[in-house]
Amino acid sequence: MKSENVIALVTGGASGLGEACVREIVAAGGKALAVDMNAERGTALAVELGDAVIFHKADVTSEDEVKAALDACEATHGAVNALVNCAGIAIAAKTVGRDGAHPLKSFGMVVDVNLKGTFNTCRLAAERMQHNTPDADGNTGVIVNTASIAAFDGQKGQPAYAASKAGVAGMTLPMARDLASVGVRVNCIAPGLFLTPMLQSLPEEAQEALGKQPLFPKRLGKPSEVAELAVFLINHAYMNGETIRVDGGIRLP
Repeated sequence: MKSENVIALVTGGASGLGEACVREIVAAGGKALAVDMNAERGTALAVELGDAVIFHKADVTSEDEVKAALDACEATHGAVNALVNCAGIAIAAKTVGRDGAHPLKSFGMVVDVNLKGTFNTCRLAAERMQHNTPDADGNTGVIVNTASIAAFDGQKGQPAYAASKAGVAGMTLPMARDLASVGVRVNCIAPGLFLTPMLQSLPEEAQEALGKQPLFPKRLGKPSEVAELAVFLINHAYMNGETIRVDGGIRLP
């Protein structure tokens, strides 16, 4: 898929990794629909980047709201042929902690947004992608999901987050197999420690300590480095069914 032909729906597109993906897609010549719950940031991003970007407030766990976002993209840019899922939430809670057992409600909330929300957007976007005009290889669309190295190296206090991201990584291959017959590729990125708004809120000393953990380079990742990989996976016609760690070689202790 040529970059200038990309029409991408990016969830979590108003900040962090999602915002970086929107910027990278536009810089490469494509168009994007940024979906997020933060209307203020999303609207500001669309104003900054101009006609190539539109913003639509939507909850990724809602079928109706995701369908409305896809409709909005089709009305302005045309049919979606790429989906980049970056929307997600994280909590810190042990299976059993000082206050007792892990609250089931908060565990379910993380799984709902990170896993069910990702699957919801995938199924609804792919349903439409299958009707796109195929390219020379038969591609009608491409999906890039975001897991985390926590899917493989989950630390204490991360059972909910690690389980949700392991689910995203785990559905990559079966989803790629499901959608092969309609020409939709599916890949997954598993980022390490990246300088997103969540990490930027930590004290500088904490950021420096985290930045020393990767093998090399000894720093936190830049959101643009995930975005560059996302655009590569969109463009590379032979990349399918893969989960790729981008983490500076770190393995969480």
